[in-house]
Amino acid sequence: MISLEAALKLSSEELKNLKQDLSKKIKEKKELGAYIEQFLDSEINTSGDGVPVAIKDNIQVKGWSVTSASKILQGYIAPYDATAIVKLKNAGICPFGRTNMDEFAMGSTTATSFYGKTLNPLDNSRVPGGSSGGSAAAVAGGIAIAALGSDTGGSIRQPAAFCGCVGFKPTYGRVSRYGLGAYSSSLDQIGPITQNVKDAAILYDIIKGHDEKDSTSYNGEYKPTNLDPNKKLKIAVIKNYIENTDEVIKNALLKTIEKLKSAGHEIVYKEFSNANIDIAAYYIIANAEASANLSRFDGVRYGRRAEAKNLHELYANTRAEGFGAEVQRRLLLGTFVLSSGYYDAYYVKAQKAREFIRREYEEVFNEADLIFSPVTPTLPYKFGSITEPLKVYLGDLYTVGANLAGLPAISVPVCKTNEGLSISAQLLGKAFDDENVLNGGLVLENLSKE
Repeated sequence: MISLEAALKLSSEELKNLKQDLSKKIKEKKELGAYIEQFLDSEINTSGDGVPVAIKDNIQVKGWSVTSASKILQGYIAPYDATAIVKLKNAGICPFGRTNMDEFAMGSTTATSFYGKTLNPLDNSRVPGGSSGGSAAAVAGGIAIAALGSDTGGSIRQPAAFCGCVGFKPTYGRVSRYGLGAYSSSLDQIGPITQNVKDAAILYDIIKGHDEKDSTSYNGEYKPTNLDPNKKLKIAVIKNYIENTDEVIKNALLKTIEKLKSAGHEIVYKEFSNANIDIAAYYIIANAEASANLSRFDGVRYGRRAEAKNLHELYANTRAEGFGAEVQRRLLLGTFVLSSGYYDAYYVKAQKAREFIRREYEEVFNEADLIFSPVTPTLPYKFGSITEPLKVYLGDLYTVGANLAGLPAISVPVCKTNEGLSISAQLLGKAFDDENVLNGGLVLENLSKE
């Protein structure tokens, strides 16, 4: 598939041919379930002369159906463009189709979607990761030049790692969340999923910037990303995280570290507290915020409305019929930790743990430019092989910390297994040091080619 960088240089006629070819490939690979809908031949298409980019189904594109892959939002048509979409269109990029995802971004498999599961293009029997699994599968499967996803606790980086492409989560606030379907407002962040690091930097530069419509948007200086493949970095390796991964991932990451040393980068070894602290804090905070955010889906204002005899039944029936099992589970957990008698015991403690995690990262960054860690503790697993929700949640062990601390992070493929599955490494940087993270990603990408 042509890179985003190259596609931006195509003529109108070449772009038209590219879109037709892309549309044909999407139909040929329909079984992947990466796209919910693509609009080349539709009256509401935005093809024009723009470069086609896939959009996750929780980002508003005016005139498109946007459902967050949920039954409760069937029939909802976006009345406006998300700020990220406005920026894409202004840069000559057109939204090309909406990609599948876990319902309301709650999941790590893209198997909780109302539309059915997405398959991993490297091995169709395995999960593609989530919640941005459709975007990652589309890019890795050669049916998207690039895509936008959203990352609440690893939802860009984890599927990118499972599918073998690049996933970048910017610093919280660097990309406007206006027009993004909310899961957890203090954690959510829009970011790119691409074929390579340079494309990720290009797409990030297009969508970043202050937005008055988003109260959490960073109102400071924004400079173009300057990629320098020769930059020497001081990298902190989180030793205990690497040791607690599958043997094949551990060995691949240790080899990558040796390559970094040989290339002249300084390596220091650090250890973090038990990652289970991160997971516990994340799921309490995320589910509590989801409980508040999704209370708007009540059958009154928009979306699905169930039959009912009174207001209480309307709320209960609408949500019972409209939300899937995983969403209901998380909303119940979120409501519980916010309830009287449990707020201090769970939610307040989780916020204190969040501050502890942020300071732990801060201490390491006093001695290093970047942090090196696994993206996931395991390779992509087969559908149905893990049925306990808590075991699925543990797949986010090494990604949720970046969201809790609001840090930029990137997932970059470093090698493949004998079975053709991808193994990726994760780099995290200081808040607002997104350029350094992308530079580090470029270093990893170049070393993986050697």
